[in-house]
Amino acid sequence: MTNWTRKALLRTLSATAVAATLAAAVAPADVSPAVHSRPAGPVAAPLAWHPCEPPGGVVVPAGQECAELRVPLDYGDPGGPTVAVGVTRLRTDRPDARRGTLFVIPGGPGSSGVQRLAQKGEALRAATAGAYDLVSLDPRGVGSSTRANCRIPEADRHLMTLRSWPAPDGSIAANTQRSRRTAELCARNGGPVLRSFTTGNEVRDLDRLRGALGERKVSIWGSSYGSYVGAVYAQEHPARVDRLVLDSTGDPDPGRVAYGWLANMAPGAAERFPDFAAWAADPAREAEGLRLARRPGDVQPLFLALARQLDRHPKVSDVPGTPLTGNMLRQALQNALYSDAAFAPLARLVKAAQDPQGRPSPTPDLARPMPDEDASLMVAAICNDVRWPGPATGYARRVAADRARYPLTAGMPANITPCAFWKQDEEPRPTRITDEGPSNVLMIQSLRDPSTPYAGALKMRSALGARARMVTVERGGHGMYLGNGNACGDRVVSDFLVTGKRPGRDTHCPNRPGATGGVS
Repeated sequence: MTNWTRKALLRTLSATAVAATLAAAVAPADVSPAVHSRPAGPVAAPLAWHPCEPPGGVVVPAGQECAELRVPLDYGDPGGPTVAVGVTRLRTDRPDARRGTLFVIPGGPGSSGVQRLAQKGEALRAATAGAYDLVSLDPRGVGSSTRANCRIPEADRHLMTLRSWPAPDGSIAANTQRSRRTAELCARNGGPVLRSFTTGNEVRDLDRLRGALGERKVSIWGSSYGSYVGAVYAQEHPARVDRLVLDSTGDPDPGRVAYGWLANMAPGAAERFPDFAAWAADPAREAEGLRLARRPGDVQPLFLALARQLDRHPKVSDVPGTPLTGNMLRQALQNALYSDAAFAPLARLVKAAQDPQGRPSPTPDLARPMPDEDASLMVAAICNDVRWPGPATGYARRVAADRARYPLTAGMPANITPCAFWKQDEEPRPTRITDEGPSNVLMIQSLRDPSTPYAGALKMRSALGARARMVTVERGGHGMYLGNGNACGDRVVSDFLVTGKRPGRDTHCPNRPGATGGVS
């Protein structure tokens, strides 16, 4: 008997539950449909479902429903104040094929599950042949869930100020002042609600949702930060997870968590940029007016020179009061590296910035401030989970070294943030991901991910040990399943969710014509 089984049995109170746990431990992965969908008992009040209101202009698929789940503000005080968590579902269109419930966990931190399901629900339902009711939630602080704010000034709520881009000369003095100011405002105004925006509470809320749905087990597809949430859920509740897909995964090192994820963006961007360079130097771009150079090797020097020029002389843009700066161009690059589909808008921005008469058009997320609640969540969600290095630990030195090694990101991933000044009620204790648990995990990862680089995903793969198999997709981008990957990777994940079958070993999906279903 494995360690995870012993621990699960020690927590079990009845002989019936013991039998069910043992059966789950030894049953083959492709068990008959709906075996785990029996009611789990009255562990939470039933949810009052109603049609969803379109979130953020996204068209909601017909049949997508929403509800409110009340959860404890502090699970250490279960009888105390509660907060609202917005939840959503899209039920299977093939009830006879239904296996159970699939939790769709969005990334961020700070992405909306209601929006994610609106965007991916129909494709996911088709890809899994109706095997699941698809369920997601808006994490605390997001969308329809209880929110909080720090009263951050508008000037500090732009992505360009929330991300700590050093000054053109590499100085971090302004970043340090802004970070201190933001942390103090959050400590003064955010209150216990803001301090409850943690991975641990998202995991607890997901388990409360599982109970409200009456499910003994759920399957999970977590993307980006959501893959970390899914891994933590499976670590905390191994007997409650049927099949787990981790898509675009970061290093789970419990001593660093988001601090490490941010630092890893520098090598991630360096590894991904050649994909953009090859695209931007392709003769096919000539007819589109988007070819930036004759050779791929010339694109990075061109980009870096343009960013330095904009550092010295920001260019008037078509957004009043928002000049295009070197750091804004660098942030536009970071955004564009997530998907090949964003390469053309980035090339247009570069072309307009090169044109003495042109007025560049920054993307909306660069040109306007975030709402206070969104900016406050963005800060709190990365600062609450782990203690970051304090302000006197050598940020300036680390930034200088990072700028020299990774010029595309100019030291931003190593820079100081409000987390260096963050006030915490108690010492955070992030969950350590281990190989203790059932072998029911499938990872999918691109080779050149700008946000969660391959090297970090390998750390998650190593931590999971025999519990996991990993499919590497030979391309760049972030978010592989039903997103920026290829048909081969999509098919492996869909087959696993529908049948429980995984590759017998870690494997590879080539990015070439005809790579539609095989792995190598």
